[in-house]
Amino acid sequence: MKKFVIVSDSCCDLDKELRERFDIEYLPMYVNYKGAEHVADLDWGEITPKQYYDMIRDGERIKTAQVTGVSYKEAFEKYINDGCDVLSISCSSALSASVNASYKVRDELKEKYPDSKIICIDSVNACFGLGLLCIRASELRTEGKSIEEVAEWIMANRKTVNQECTVENLKYLKQSGRVSAASAFFGGILSVKPIIISDVKGQNTAVMKVKGRKNSIDKIFERFTQEYIDFNFQRVCVTHADCEEEALELKARIEQFLGDKNVEVHFTNLGPIISSTTGPGTLAVYFYGKEVTYDHTAK
Repeated sequence: MKKFVIVSDSCCDLDKELRERFDIEYLPMYVNYKGAEHVADLDWGEITPKQYYDMIRDGERIKTAQVTGVSYKEAFEKYINDGCDVLSISCSSALSASVNASYKVRDELKEKYPDSKIICIDSVNACFGLGLLCIRASELRTEGKSIEEVAEWIMANRKTVNQECTVENLKYLKQSGRVSAASAFFGGILSVKPIIISDVKGQNTAVMKVKGRKNSIDKIFERFTQEYIDFNFQRVCVTHADCEEEALELKARIEQFLGDKNVEVHFTNLGPIISSTTGPGTLAVYFYGKEVTYDHTAK
């Protein structure tokens, strides 16, 4: 069976250890701050997570940019010339245009490399939700599944990835246009915290509002226990943007809930792309669970 490469983007939030462990590649998105463009580096080569989050706290407005078509073309051709097919799993198209760039390059390269396979998938997820799908793709590859079988599994199960998230301050969502100025203002006065999921279309959307930081963390733990399913491929990740103590407390509660189940619980910093929108104090848990059906556009 022909070898295939699994490639994602800067939204997958997989650190170097996990990428090497599961043999996953990623193509960089970009962030622009202090008047210059920088790679959205999952290994934080130029700046530490703490420095990045503090920069946002200090008022730096960070703009993000998708993976370019040029990057996709160079990478896909390299993998093909190395004798591999390509499985590209991208950030939700509701949040980034990167996957659309991958589609265009895939179609462009079909005629040039008719004997090679390039499969591009919209994960309808971001952050470690996307990372979970990449890890599972790697596990299936190790089990000997073909690129088509792995792609079919991802498409069939991508909506079982659950995100339960809260933010500390609504002003960062206001700056990015995710909430209105009035909602952010009154939410701040009343200490209202949203509970944010990734909906059926891959859009990050608030499904409820909770008063107070502690209550919001309690709520995402409660929702985790309600949505969790004990799949044999289950793994969980707690991720945070400079709220490590709260994140470790949440991780401990989750591990207590899981008991002696053989489930790996990862602990990571929120990557540079999504944290530029949600801001410092973001706390989230990612896991496989009940299929997501909520649609933010439904009335």
